[in-house]
Amino acid sequence: MLRLRRLALASLALLSAALPLPAAESPHAAAFESWRADRFGLFIHWGPVALKGTEIGWSRSGERRGYRGPGTEVPAEIYDNLYQEFNPVNFDARAWVALAQAAGMKYLVFTTRHHDGFSLFETAASDYKITSPLSPYRRDIVKELAAACHAAGLKFGLYYSQPDWHHPDAFTPDRHPRYLAYLKTQVRELLTNYGRVDILWFDGLGKTAADYGGVEVNRMARKLQPHLLINNRNGLPEDFDTPEQRVGKYQDTRPWESCITICKQWAWKPGDTMKSLEECLRTLVLCAGGDGNLLFNVGPMPDGNIEPRQVDRLKEMGAWLAKNGTSIYGTRGGPWHPTKTAASMRRGQTVFLHIFKWEKDSLELPALPRAIKSAALLHGGRATVVQQNGKLTVSVDAAARDAIDTIVQLELDGSAMDLPAISVSAPVKASASNVYRTNLHDHGAPQAFDQDSTTRWATDSGTKQAWIARDFEKKTTVARVRIDEAIAQRVRQFEFQYRDGAAWKTLFTGEKIGRNFTRTFPAVTAQEFRLNILDATDGPTITEIEFFEK
Repeated sequence: MLRLRRLALASLALLSAALPLPAAESPHAAAFESWRADRFGLFIHWGPVALKGTEIGWSRSGERRGYRGPGTEVPAEIYDNLYQEFNPVNFDARAWVALAQAAGMKYLVFTTRHHDGFSLFETAASDYKITSPLSPYRRDIVKELAAACHAAGLKFGLYYSQPDWHHPDAFTPDRHPRYLAYLKTQVRELLTNYGRVDILWFDGLGKTAADYGGVEVNRMARKLQPHLLINNRNGLPEDFDTPEQRVGKYQDTRPWESCITICKQWAWKPGDTMKSLEECLRTLVLCAGGDGNLLFNVGPMPDGNIEPRQVDRLKEMGAWLAKNGTSIYGTRGGPWHPTKTAASMRRGQTVFLHIFKWEKDSLELPALPRAIKSAALLHGGRATVVQQNGKLTVSVDAAARDAIDTIVQLELDGSAMDLPAISVSAPVKASASNVYRTNLHDHGAPQAFDQDSTTRWATDSGTKQAWIARDFEKKTTVARVRIDEAIAQRVRQFEFQYRDGAAWKTLFTGEKIGRNFTRTFPAVTAQEFRLNILDATDGPTITEIEFFEK
């Protein structure tokens, strides 16, 4: 009997071994889903250049091998020796990590080495580093940050620039292979000496994987840290896209993360213009609504402290997230595409609708293909929602609306996750004299009138004159216009016009547009209006043109 039992057990073991086992979730897949659910991280650009208050890397004068144009603000011989004065005695890694967590951020990415080539970590590959005997500080910044993140349970990411304008071999015709060996050594050090690293954030847009040894470097990185997430700036697509200084477009087929500064400059600048709380929160909500993350940047001061006003702003964001984070964390974007008026996220059978502006007593959106079981403000309070004739109408009493973001929670009669993404913008009739590479889908004239800050009209490189026109298809009264130039200060001379019969008549002229240009003028009623650019430094590109009746 015992022998039969043993035979049966042996047979069962053989059978079990022959059957395919359920696939365990890979470390990378688990890390990826966790990062996407986080939605919000802290980016930190820092280095000796903080002593000058100019931009990191880019303000260093001298040749930029493989890249256009030299910097002009700080002579190379001065820039390259700033580290001998850089003594951030007030740097406290735990305070930085605590601030990130107080802001509601779930991960941190730090600039270990920027384009200027200065390493803020101990490296055997270079003497140009924070631990050099010539440095008055001589402490490994990355080591302290890694320890603080690990102790606090905050995901830890490393930024590393492949361009290096200090290294003598970088992008030279005959010595570049030696530079690639140096680059690979530093990446190996970063992924070996600091414990778990969650994100490797390269910054080499504009070149190929061959220029950076991308295939070999990324393969090594994933072998050293199997869970590691890598961005798309090593000449390879890898895990996620990285739109810079703008909110990414709605994209739920491939992950993305917008990197955006809290002020204008990446590195610290005295008196730099800081974004308002409203701008900061709407940027975060628009990223989540487009199914992306926000990596929000601060630049610490030379002494190691983060500027108090930036600290206060981040804590304000954290206080908002402590109250409203359930509508951000762990959600997916949609079902509606975000606009400047509203954004939406979803989880399970719930849709969170964030409403920024009430241009009328109610907000109209395309109807959902599911019934709505209930609707209410996120924290209680009445919201009225009606679906009929292909439209969904949302109403909230004026007294109950939030000045920055009114959040309405919709409970559906089934899953919100399998709903198709819904474009909110109505078709626009528009034309332009030039479109970038004739790519009408991505950069056509209608993209400048779609109330979507993630799209734009663009023209070919080298274009100095161009026009873009909006046809309302009926007489429309306009008394004010707002224009956002996607790449500011390219336009040098322009006129804004309306069509009167066969002729174009000028309402006003100007020299610069930039961001958030607004002009009021005596009301005019016409069917077609246009921006006529008479001179530009390079191909003009416009994010949005908005028309107002008053």
